[in-house]
Amino acid sequence: MQNLTLLDGQKFQITIQRLCRQLIENHNDFSGSVLIGIQPRGIYLAKRVAEELRKILPDNKIEQGDLDITFYRDDFRRRESQLVPNQTKIDFIIEGKKVIMMDDVLWTGRTIRAAMDAMQAFGRPAKVELLTLVDRRYSRHIPVAADYVGIEVDSIASQKVVVSWKETDGEDKIVLVSESKEE
Repeated sequence: MQNLTLLDGQKFQITIQRLCRQLIENHNDFSGSVLIGIQPRGIYLAKRVAEELRKILPDNKIEQGDLDITFYRDDFRRRESQLVPNQTKIDFIIEGKKVIMMDDVLWTGRTIRAAMDAMQAFGRPAKVELLTLVDRRYSRHIPVAADYVGIEVDSIASQKVVVSWKETDGEDKIVLVSESKEE
């Protein structure tokens, strides 16, 4: 295996801060906007963005929730192993709000499609936007595009993008993993 570090340390944090500034440009005080992290790994991005926004806008209420998409995925019946759902924690109304969905890696677009289906149980938003830390371009199965992107990565199907979070993995890091060819 060959690993290429794409982002880590201070550059990782600066990327989160840049995404927050872009959100502020479009959502001002967040009075009509909410953040939703897609389980399992998008919740770390949503929590980190919400935390940073609260530092920048201490007088504003930033609403952030977690959305489980397990049973909305188009492949959940095809899996060999039994699925264990994650927890959905959305304690606010999204009806008429601008929703910013967040996931760590945008690849095929199927996770985002499932998240949009799952989100409908909480109301009809005025608008839905997508923020992703990593956009793996050229790999879509469904026509989905992010409105806010941390970094773009051109990768092939055999490669994997791994996002590590300080909260769970001990460090903030994005790595592109490639299988090495044996000679």
